[in-house]
Formats: sequence, C-alpha cells, structure tokens
Amino acid sequence: MPAAADHRGPLAPTPAQTIGPFFGHALPFPGGARIAPDGHPDTLTVHGHVRDGTGAPVADALLEFWQPGPDGRPPREPGSLRRDGTRFTGFGRVPTDADGHYALHTRRPAAPAGRPDAAPHLAVIVHARGLLHHLFTRAYFPEHTAAHAADPLLSTLPPKRAATLLARPDGPARYRFDVQLQQPPNGTPEETVFLAFR
Repeated sequence: MPAAADHRGPLAPTPAQTIGPFFGHALPFPGGARIAPDGHPDTLTVHGHVRDGTGAPVADALLEFWQPGPDGRPPREPGSLRRDGTRFTGFGRVPTDADGHYALHTRRPAAPAGRPDAAPHLAVIVHARGLLHHLFTRAYFPEHTAAHAADPLLSTLPPKRAATLLARPDGPARYRFDVQLQQPPNGTPEETVFLAFR
C-alpha cells in the first residue's frame, strides 16, 4: 500500500480560469433581438460578427443594444423582457451563434434629446468570455455624415478609428456592424473603439 501524501507543506495555487461563459443560460430571452414593434415600416436590421484578436468568431458573446425613442428620449414602455410585439422599449439583448454572428431588428435611431451635436446611434454593450468587465461601444449610421462631423465622439477620432463605429449598408434597410475585440497581429481589421465611463 503506497504511503499517504504529506499535506503539511504549502499547497499549490489553484489554476487560473477565465470567467464564464455564462451568458447563454439565463440572459437571452424570447424576442430579445426584436426591438421594433411587429410590422413597423421603419424597421431595420443590424447584423454582424464578434471576433477575437486572432480573427476567430466569439460564439458565446452577448450584445445589448440601447437607443432612444423617436423623440430622442429614453422610452418608458414596460415589456423589455416580455415582448408583446407592439411596444418600442429601446432595449434588446442578442446572443451570437456558433459563427459569432448576431442580428438585431430595430427602428432607425434618433439623436439623443438635448444633445443637438450628437449623431443618431445605437449604444452597444458587449459581454464575452474572458472579459472581466463588459465593453461599451456605439454603432453609427452612414446617412448622417454632417452629424458625424459634429458628434462629440466621432469628431475626435482619427478617421480609421472612427470607421470602426460605422455600420455599413448591407441591403435595403439592412446594415452590418462587426465588433473586433482586439487588434489582430496583422493589424487588420482595426480593433473596435471601446468607451470608458467614469
């Protein structure tokens, strides 16, 4: 019979682990990708991929989208987590699929009320494995070129960096907005601009 191991010495450290992924279990909800009321004529689709620093798809990311109502103010409608297909709540939550792809159906965003210098945009929050804190970014739309020149964020960024925040037309009422979590070794594509809030 082998001798029992001596456990009186110092213990080895516990192996490090990343957080998650936990996002696919409880956070997605039915209809989370549909912010626009059913059949609304101003509905558009925003879709894209979330990729890591090697260019690999992130298959278990979760994206949250926030936007003001048509008057530029935050909607006060209840029902974000229990969609009935008739209300615009300004909030959506969309998981990525096995290819790192997501798709959101919403209304064209308005400029935030009280911010005449701000261009219309979607606020985006990215949750993904390995991130200790979620990331904040924005998706702007190409039709608002004049507003982009005055926007407090876009106007301060070099053009190459600002381009990471612009959704690209991808068909009628359809836009592509990819999220690049880190700069790839070859430098292409650019890492998405992320924001820090204090």
